[in-house]
Amino acid sequence: MGFLIRLATTAIALWVTTLVVPGVEVGGRSGTNTALTLVVVALIFGVVNAVLKPVIKVVGCVFYLLTLGLFALVVNALLFLLTDWIASVLDLPFRVDGFWPAFWGAIVVAVVSWLISIVVPDRLGRR
Repeated sequence: MGFLIRLATTAIALWVTTLVVPGVEVGGRSGTNTALTLVVVALIFGVVNAVLKPVIKVVGCVFYLLTLGLFALVVNALLFLLTDWIASVLDLPFRVDGFWPAFWGAIVVAVVSWLISIVVPDRLGRR
């Protein structure tokens, strides 16, 4: 159940990002198609973050320390761009128009996901 809640949270955060950040777009023939695209992109984004982010943190530990954690913003933007690339390979109508939209998009996704997670518990009996 927690996985589905996190997936829905990320999909909603991606949707908000497409509304707020110029250069991050999702298309679809209908509202259902767009929602399904957002769910699939949220799944891709979750897998990319779960697999690559820990490896990058270990390998780039020095950069995280030298920049006092600001390197994480660049890593998040690059992971967002990787999600865009995987979505384009899968022929999904999700587009990010470069580094800066990815940078701001990753920040918006993180903030919106965090705000939703405050309100909606990801497991039963826990907030």
